[in-house]
Amino acid sequence: MSERPLFEHISSTANDTVKLLRSLDRKRERVETGLFLSEGARHAEEALANGWSPAYAFASQAALERPQTLDLLQRMERAGARVLTGTEKILVTLSRKDNPQAVISAFKQRITALADLPTAGPRRFLALYEIRDPGNLGTVIRTADAAGCDGVILIGQTCDQFSVEAVRASMGSLFAIAIATATFEDFKQWTTANTVRIIAASMHGTHAHDKAEFGERTCILMGNEQSGLPADVEVACDQLVRIPMMGKADSLNLASAASVMIYEAWRAAGYKGANR
Repeated sequence: MSERPLFEHISSTANDTVKLLRSLDRKRERVETGLFLSEGARHAEEALANGWSPAYAFASQAALERPQTLDLLQRMERAGARVLTGTEKILVTLSRKDNPQAVISAFKQRITALADLPTAGPRRFLALYEIRDPGNLGTVIRTADAAGCDGVILIGQTCDQFSVEAVRASMGSLFAIAIATATFEDFKQWTTANTVRIIAASMHGTHAHDKAEFGERTCILMGNEQSGLPADVEVACDQLVRIPMMGKADSLNLASAASVMIYEAWRAAGYKGANR
């Protein structure tokens, strides 16, 4: 008698579960199901370590031969995931890449309420106003995590942090940092109530970013890729600063500019908490 397989096996790309997972590259399906895709064992490990709830985990049969991957899949199953195995063709179908990761997972979405962001003691936050590029969003989330920010706040009609592109670009940091959404009015009320200074990068800044007056609690605010920040939003900020330019370029990519600002805020705090 053959040994019972460890996990459910799927052999067809026409399988209903494969169709469901593949559909998560569309925002409508992510909204309806409350799920999103994440690729790679490293991302899955980060998610489990931070208490995210897995719904599905899909791996190739060959991946089961690696003890580390097998252990991960078993832990995913214990955490509530439906674990499946399948062919390389199905993995390619799910990831839409010719060289897919060995593990592809679907997790339940999680958004932190603005009121639940930590505000006691010294804090650094990053707020993004109506940014539209998911690659930029994921990269900025990764930088905010690396620089020890206490949360990322998405203001207004931003792109979806759970899109495949944003999750990929975050390199697992999506699971490690609190992300809240808010209108600008709610964001402004929150900063006022918690004495959080808003420092915005703007073409209208009166001095360089390294001369910013960071308070005990600061939020860096970055604007839309094309139009920046509206005038009424800039007026509501505590300080506008500019990033100096020298060459022919008159601006930086949003992710690059956000990185400069985030690290300057951390430098001003003496890189407190750095672990390497």
